[in-house]
Amino acid sequence: MNGANSFKMLVVCGWLVVVLTAVGCKQASSPEKGAGGKGPPEVGFVVVKQEPVTLTTELTGRISPQMVAEVRPQVGGIIKKRLFEEGGHVKAGEVLYQIDPATYQAAVASAKAALAKAEANAFALQKKAERYRQLVTIDAVSKQDYDDTEAAFKQAEADIENGKAALELAKIDLAYTRVTAPIDGVIGRSAVTPGALVTANQASALATIQQLAPVFVDVTQTSAELLRLKKNLASGELKGGGQGQAQVRLVLEDGFAYPQEGALKFSEVSVDQTTGSVTLRAQFPNPDQLLLPGMFVRAIIQEGVREQAILVPQRGVGRNSVGMATALVVGANEMVELRMIGTERAVGDAWLVTDGLQPGDRVIVEGLQRVRPGVPVKAVPFVAKPAAADSQAMAPKQ
Repeated sequence: MNGANSFKMLVVCGWLVVVLTAVGCKQASSPEKGAGGKGPPEVGFVVVKQEPVTLTTELTGRISPQMVAEVRPQVGGIIKKRLFEEGGHVKAGEVLYQIDPATYQAAVASAKAALAKAEANAFALQKKAERYRQLVTIDAVSKQDYDDTEAAFKQAEADIENGKAALELAKIDLAYTRVTAPIDGVIGRSAVTPGALVTANQASALATIQQLAPVFVDVTQTSAELLRLKKNLASGELKGGGQGQAQVRLVLEDGFAYPQEGALKFSEVSVDQTTGSVTLRAQFPNPDQLLLPGMFVRAIIQEGVREQAILVPQRGVGRNSVGMATALVVGANEMVELRMIGTERAVGDAWLVTDGLQPGDRVIVEGLQRVRPGVPVKAVPFVAKPAAADSQAMAPKQ
């Protein structure tokens, strides 16, 4: 019995030792945890500053040629030859089609003969009128005969003028049998082949010529945005370009940036009542004919330069329950303050702030999830990680 009691005492003592050891370890570890968990959270901030910013507007539009000419015949006949290569470049005045000229050559010959006949008749009447003019003075012929001869001569002169006009018209029709290019440009496919019958001023064009160097880009902008831009320029808040024309850059359908810049030429003088928009036209050089009519593009138009702009990284701007923009700022005594701010537009990865912040304010951009307004923080300048380092860190190891 005594041995059993002794054994029980040993077991109880052992449990006591284990419990006391655990309690001691917990107490020993508690001060260390408290030391590590105490102190304000660390946040990264950027200092608000004013700097000049070039503002741009991105609008969608399509390419249109500088000039377009539809080739149509001005006389009827059978097409004998097509004298151009489809898709090639043609010059103004270059012959594109040859219409059978036989009937028009005959018309020219007939007009020449009619003119010669009128001239011969006029010559005879002129001589007769000259003789009658002398004879009437001595009463050898009657005054009436003389007047009739003079009238016939003048009519013969009118016939000559009419013959000349008819000959000129016949020559013009003969010249129209050679269908020429009205402008320089690139000619498209031919709608007819040799042997086809064409008529004067027909509805369908034989071919279309377009000037592709340079080209126009037509985009639309709301009238409200246009008014805002003019107001900012007039007030001096924005400074326009020194060349008097806004510079324009293009982004093509595949996301490729067109290498050459264009210039804004004009804006439409009226507003489309159905859409409330205004058409803007920019001109771009197109030496390699990369820009084709009808192509969809995005035009980035330079509005002007705002000399004292405030930009805040987008990661440092939030929204409250009613959708207003907010920012957390490190204020006095390193305490977090909530600011209601006004944002006008996105510029790259930042917001253009119009009110609510002043130069020198420290806006929190890192560690936002660990703080709230009214708590102290340990503020350190934010240093962005290089993009190359981020990509290497995310790349799978070989």
